[in-house]
Amino acid sequence: MGEDVGAEHGPRVGVGGAGEAAPGVESPQAVRAAGAVDPPDDGPLARVEPGAFGPRGGQKVLFLPDQHLGRNTAVLELGMALGDCVLFDPHKPGGGVTADQLRAARMVLWRGHCSVHGRFRRESVDDVRARIPGVQVLVHPECRHDVVTAADLVGSTEFIIGTVDRAPAGSAFAVGTELNLVQRLARRHPDKTVVFLDRTVCYCSTMNRIDLPHLVWALESLAGGQVVNQITVPADTAGHARAALDQMLALP
Repeated sequence: MGEDVGAEHGPRVGVGGAGEAAPGVESPQAVRAAGAVDPPDDGPLARVEPGAFGPRGGQKVLFLPDQHLGRNTAVLELGMALGDCVLFDPHKPGGGVTADQLRAARMVLWRGHCSVHGRFRRESVDDVRARIPGVQVLVHPECRHDVVTAADLVGSTEFIIGTVDRAPAGSAFAVGTELNLVQRLARRHPDKTVVFLDRTVCYCSTMNRIDLPHLVWALESLAGGQVVNQITVPADTAGHARAALDQMLALP
C-alpha cells in the first residue's frame, strides 16, 4: 500500500502548463476521480500512455501514490532520465521543490511508498546472491530504483506468481514483495527454492487486517441478508473514479 494520499493534502502541483495525474489503485476515490488513468498492476511496470504527456510531449504527469513505481516506470518503461523526475513532498512548503524544478520535470512523483517494498535495499540483493548460488532476484516495481536495477526480474504480483509457477524444478528465487505471498509460493513449489529477499521479516500490516474471522463474519452476514461495513462515495466522485478505472481496464 502506498502512503495515504488525500486530495486535500498540499498545494496544487502545476507550474507552467497542464499535466495529467496517474493515481494508483491504492489511492482514495477522490484522488482517482481527479486522475487521467489508474496504473494497472498486471504487467512488469505501471502503464502511463505517451499521450498523457500531450501531443508534443510537453506536459507533465503527477504520479501517485508510490514514488518508486513512478520512478521505475519513468526510467525503465518511458526512457526518461532520473533527472526528469522530481519528488513532491505534500508536507513541505511548496512540496519541497522550486518552481524551476517543477517546470523542468516531466514526471512529478508524490512522496508516498509501500512500507514493505520500500524496505528492501541493494545490500539485500548482494547478500542473497552470495548465500544462494544461481538465485534469480525477482522484485516488485514498487521497490527502490537501485533494487529494481540490480534485480534479474521485475514485475507486478501477477508477474511474480506466474514467473515462479512457470519456472522448472530446481529453480531458485529471492522474491522482493509481501512475505505472505512469498511463503505461499514456497509451499506451492517444494521442488524450487523460494525465499524472502530480506533477512528481516516484514509483514504488511494493512493487508494483515484482512483475516479469516472477519472474512467469515462478512460472508455470513451477507448470506443472512445484512450488508456490513458498506463503503459509499458521492455519486460525482464515483463516476469520475469509475472512468479512470475503466481506462485502466481498457489498456492492452
